[in-house]
Amino acid sequence: MHKFLPSLFILLLTFSYGQRPQGKRPNPIKITGTVLDKDTDQPLEYATLVLQSIRNPDKITGGITDINGKFNVEAFPGKYNVRVEYISYKTYVLESQTFQSSTDLGIIKLGLDVAQLEAVEVVGEKTSVEVRLDKKIYNVGKDLTNSGATISDALDNIPSVTVDVDGAIALRGNGNVRILINGRPSALAGFGSTDALQQLPADAIEKVEVITSPSARYDAEGTAGILNIVLKKEKTRGFNGTINTNIGYPERAGITANLNLRTNKFNLFNTIGYSYRRPPGNGFFDNTYFDGAFDRIIEDRDIIRSNSGFNANLGIEYFLTESSSLTASIFGRINDGEDITENNTTRFVSNSIDSRTLRREIEIEDEKSYQLSINYNNDFNDEGHKLTADFQYSYDEEVKPTTIIENNTFPNEQAIASENINEIEKQNEVLIQADYVLPMGDAQFEAGYRGNFEENDNDFSLEELNLETNIFVPNLGLTNRFIFNQNVNAVYAQYGNKYGKFSFLTGLRLENTQLKGEVIGVDVTTLQEILGPEIDLDFDKNYLGLFPTVNLTYELAENENITLGYNRRINRPRGWFINPFPSRSSRTNVFQGNPDLDPAFANAFDLGYLKRWKKLTLTSSVYYQKETNSFERIQEETGEITTDGIVIIRSIPINLSTNERVGAELGLLYNPTKWWRINGSFNFFQFNSDGVFNGIDFGAKNTSWFSRFSSKVTLPAKIDWQTNAFYRGPTQNAQTENEGIFSINIALSKDILKDKGTIAFNVSDLLNSRKRMSFTQTPFFTSDSEFQWRERQFTLSFVYRINQKKQNSNNRKRDENSNDDEEY
Repeated sequence: MHKFLPSLFILLLTFSYGQRPQGKRPNPIKITGTVLDKDTDQPLEYATLVLQSIRNPDKITGGITDINGKFNVEAFPGKYNVRVEYISYKTYVLESQTFQSSTDLGIIKLGLDVAQLEAVEVVGEKTSVEVRLDKKIYNVGKDLTNSGATISDALDNIPSVTVDVDGAIALRGNGNVRILINGRPSALAGFGSTDALQQLPADAIEKVEVITSPSARYDAEGTAGILNIVLKKEKTRGFNGTINTNIGYPERAGITANLNLRTNKFNLFNTIGYSYRRPPGNGFFDNTYFDGAFDRIIEDRDIIRSNSGFNANLGIEYFLTESSSLTASIFGRINDGEDITENNTTRFVSNSIDSRTLRREIEIEDEKSYQLSINYNNDFNDEGHKLTADFQYSYDEEVKPTTIIENNTFPNEQAIASENINEIEKQNEVLIQADYVLPMGDAQFEAGYRGNFEENDNDFSLEELNLETNIFVPNLGLTNRFIFNQNVNAVYAQYGNKYGKFSFLTGLRLENTQLKGEVIGVDVTTLQEILGPEIDLDFDKNYLGLFPTVNLTYELAENENITLGYNRRINRPRGWFINPFPSRSSRTNVFQGNPDLDPAFANAFDLGYLKRWKKLTLTSSVYYQKETNSFERIQEETGEITTDGIVIIRSIPINLSTNERVGAELGLLYNPTKWWRINGSFNFFQFNSDGVFNGIDFGAKNTSWFSRFSSKVTLPAKIDWQTNAFYRGPTQNAQTENEGIFSINIALSKDILKDKGTIAFNVSDLLNSRKRMSFTQTPFFTSDSEFQWRERQFTLSFVYRINQKKQNSNNRKRDENSNDDEEY
């Protein structure tokens, strides 16, 4: 396999070179002119010139006017349809114009068109969701509640997506979702962790692609599907950008600048930002035990998390020729955090208080992430024949020194325990990818290779205070170093075609996964006794699998179609799910990874329906998924007790036998008037899992649903008011029942400074109701709990646009040979 992949890669490059047309393309010419207001003869800045090739209508180029209303656009000689557009003005049209040399179109005067103004605003809202063969694309920039928010907050406003109170992301209620940045695994996404997404600004996002039926081109990881976060990269020539500042309560502040400079030979883009947050959280746990020294234990937790972070993404796209470019970018993130958790615990024997303790945990989080990306793109012709090649290196390091002190507060004030923990986690990832696309009339063939090579090095040391000598002593049984490697090599090919109203895209992906783990420098005798002799702590596993995909579309009418998708997916266990050493977040409730975990595999079917009316768009689908070897976190007794007599309970992930999921979703976008826009979605799902572990049946059946509603109203004085409401119904698994969660976000915004600035005020979780309330029941204890990750947040933000109009986003697709519609 390892010898075969490089050979295929060389073959692809050789084949693509041989397909390249011979001969040199003609030199570009210049199309110039001036756009004025018909009534005042004032120049119109940001008016758009659109040149549409008659030979290939999908090939569109153009540009915008400067402060003097002048445009100067390069194009190749040929025959074009010409349009000059400006928001709220009638469009100027010239049909079938032949340009063989540089041409001055002279002075073009545009008149106002109030009816067009309404149409443009409606279209602008409708393009907030685009439906493709294998995905839905959401433009998150139109959501006012994202002002001053994080990427995690923005994802929580996307239909089909939920983000729970812990920051965990789920797609259609399924937490096994693959997060990509610009189509690739990224340090921005924390290599599978969602922590970084709770720190990076939402205004860096251009759009989010929800891919529930991925084609063979995408990584087969993620049984629920893929969320691809596409970052902004301006395509308008000249210098432009935005600066976003925010301040809020509880304590938060931030500033982000998205800046872009584009010329004929290069495009320089940059996102840089700083943020500070100090959101309070809380938790309450009422535990009843059937064994042990105590009958009941109540834990009351207060959580304060402080985070200050700096992030920067700098890139340059250099146009090597008229058809090829080289893009290089570097991303860096530095985050300093401190989590302080105070846990007041009350212990009962029968109904009487036996003792009270205070546990104080201070965890410092110093994190650094770096990522270097290089992309080569060659468009051999205007019909889509192209080759792309990518290289990406990512590095993430997190240093987490933690101090834990626990003391009695009743009936005495004796010290119980004190620990010093030092954990250093390093992650390295290399990605190599090549994709080749060959159009064949209405058909298209595509093939490629992707290699992902990831190493996770976790170094953990623990010192415990000897209460008799008052000296910290290393705990050699838990001090450890665990190295985990995940290497994935994949090749794919896919073919698509269209016959009348019927379109299809079918493909096959071959992936080889290597999972390798090694425990270094520790006596694992005790650990091996806990996990069992059948579990290998030093392992090297290989899995070879085929992953077919099929996506079909039939157009019932111009604005109506049905889709059917099938794909096979894989869920690979991540490093923290495999690391066998138990966590120290609690003396009595620990999480422990399972190195014996195998990947889970799923077959998924998706049937969709789309219908567009003048003011209403309806999207719907029903889906079914069957997953084998699925993961489930179960709780069990460890057989150990603390020094003060509390039974230690362990959470551990296991492979259950099957998990069947069926569901349906409905989405509506409605524009009853130009000043009111409504967006709603509903998702219903049921899953049924079964499996036995250590003689206990952990099978469960659960039916749940979640729904969103968003209303955006334009008030007098050009004030926009948006309300987002969300409800997630009750859920359950084999041991835990979760109550439903309801929350409301509101936002107000107004354009100022001649539409160059926008000031906004929003409230996240207006009712302070975003809390997880759960009840867990096992053969040895019950737990009634309430947890709130972040309390209600007030934010005031200001956005200033440099050489941009607020409505400019509607025109970007028509500018500078944009390739936004291509897959990553």
